[in-house]
Amino acid sequence: MAPDLPDNISVFARSPHLAPETIDVVITLPTFKRPEHLLKTLHSLNQQNTKRHFAIIVMENEAEAQEGARAAGPLFEKGEYKGLVVIAHDRGNCNAYNAGWLTALKTFAHFTSLLVVDDDEIADPDWLENLLQTQETLGVDLVGGPQIPVFAKHEHAVWAKHPVFSPHYSATGRVPMLYSSGNLLIGRRVLETMPFPFLDLAFNFMGGGDSDFISRSVVKGFTVAWCAEARVFETIPARRVEADWIRARALRNGVLSTLIEKRKRAHEPLGGLKTVLKSVGLLALSPFRAVVKMIQTGSLSIGLYQVYVGLGRVLAEFGYSNEQYRQPEKN
Repeated sequence: MAPDLPDNISVFARSPHLAPETIDVVITLPTFKRPEHLLKTLHSLNQQNTKRHFAIIVMENEAEAQEGARAAGPLFEKGEYKGLVVIAHDRGNCNAYNAGWLTALKTFAHFTSLLVVDDDEIADPDWLENLLQTQETLGVDLVGGPQIPVFAKHEHAVWAKHPVFSPHYSATGRVPMLYSSGNLLIGRRVLETMPFPFLDLAFNFMGGGDSDFISRSVVKGFTVAWCAEARVFETIPARRVEADWIRARALRNGVLSTLIEKRKRAHEPLGGLKTVLKSVGLLALSPFRAVVKMIQTGSLSIGLYQVYVGLGRVLAEFGYSNEQYRQPEKN
């Protein structure tokens, strides 16, 4: 039986003999104009060392050409992969995630955990099991893991240490916050509690909707952890180590930091003023932090990142936004 989905989500392909009631874990995989890498990501999911029953939902967000759906759909229909390929007809990062997570809730009545991986990533064979074991051992609601950069060019250590690419934590355990859905586990209770749309469409082409969702979940009382062993390997094209891309991403990260903090402080007395003062303070300190980082790493790019983030925080107060995903060919 087809799930009861809204008009802006349609099922493109479904694996035969899919028994939704047997599925314990759902993996959602958004895709946009990366059909070749999508197949590599799917292959890595089929190589998982686990006895758990899991299904995959691919969310195609290129509703016209549908290259990803056309590449993956026949493999699902042949039974090589278990799950669904859906079309998220409304363009944008947040729309794709919302489509996949809603489809999971409406299709698989008994799954307990939802995992997220992107179509430019390869999952380690123990990725799924490590995320789930961390969730079960620590008793938390969300678990994040590292996205290890694999550079198409410029494969030297300095880029792996750049804040744009390096993981936020190094050790497994409870943490105060997670910042990305590129490698994430979400307990079903979180999705059943948080309002739909899960990711705010204000972040649709900017990114950061995932960070905002996790932040709001933590405010609701959900707990988070990090699993250093649950690795995915993210392919980094040469474009993303160019100075203008790094600068744009740093400014965007500063903007997101301000927007998310404003939401978190919305009900605090003088919450808005506190956010402004923090932004101004961080910008004022950023040149000194930049010098320290340059001395520590020998990298001008890593040093300047501190300045651009501080500048982005202040610019956000004047309505600036950097929608890097609006023009995917430049991302």
